[in-house]
Amino acid sequence: MMVHYTARRTPLAPEVKQFCEKRLKSLEKLMRGVIEVDLIFSATRNRQMVEIHVKAKGAGLVVQEEGLELMRVLIQAFDNLEKKLKKDKEKFREKKRRKGREIMPEVTVPAAAETGRRIIRSGDVSPKPMSAEEAALQLDQTKRDILVFRKFGSERWAILYRRKDGHYGLVEPEG
Repeated sequence: MMVHYTARRTPLAPEVKQFCEKRLKSLEKLMRGVIEVDLIFSATRNRQMVEIHVKAKGAGLVVQEEGLELMRVLIQAFDNLEKKLKKDKEKFREKKRRKGREIMPEVTVPAAAETGRRIIRSGDVSPKPMSAEEAALQLDQTKRDILVFRKFGSERWAILYRRKDGHYGLVEPEG
């Protein structure tokens, strides 16, 4: 991670640089994938302003703060940066979780967890309605042993599976 310091109309003290490096080091865990950080300090009459530009692989963040004392402004800017980074990380994590939920509804079996067995999700679901013969043809074309599909002409689901004797089995829920 590269850090650039820019001071406009104000001298930059070494204590400020040390403080910035210390805070960036503490935020390093949240800033995975960050390529570059630009710290811009500026002053006008009695106002101090700090801008932090974080450039990452996919996006960037900008935090601006201003006030009377430079160190207070810096602390506020780094606190806001930390909040934004945590929020973005949580959004990313939730986005990944939602993506998995859209594929197939979550199935929980408490007995499987007690015996040490794992449940592995499978994408063997065909969203388009089809007849059992069409499902058998599709199962022949793939190397999978099971296919979940909607019955043609209804909203009911059915399961077609390859048996050990080479034939196909069809499971249709009643009701």
